[in-house]
Amino acid sequence: MSIYTFLIIGKNDNPLYEIEFPVNTQKKETYAHQYIAHGSLDIVEEYVWKTNNMYLKIIDKFNKNHISSFVTAGHIKFMLLHEKKDEDAIKNFFVDVHDLYLKILLNPFYEYNKPITSTAFDARVRKIGTKYFS
Repeated sequence: MSIYTFLIIGKNDNPLYEIEFPVNTQKKETYAHQYIAHGSLDIVEEYVWKTNNMYLKIIDKFNKNHISSFVTAGHIKFMLLHEKKDEDAIKNFFVDVHDLYLKILLNPFYEYNKPITSTAFDARVRKIGTKYFS
């Protein structure tokens, strides 16, 4: 079974949101996935200057794990650590989550570049992840 780790990283490389599909109870593996994804942040920064696309595809690989990225217009980074290379599902996942993220930004109670704590956002991201990754 493949594990997908999704992270939203802020402008200052601060974590805003994190989720794993399916939910993993082994914290050791979760921390390793965070480390791998955060290690790819510099590569994302390089790619942003080379292309006008928001979806950067697979930007890095570590052992059997691939890291795909999507960067918003405000330079918020969406990163997905995965084993399978299903580009269409990953791109569609990023687009759907980006739509949800824009709705969070429109909320007057959300402070830009701060952790996302909305339970509604979390539930919708889980639903989207289940749709594309199960």
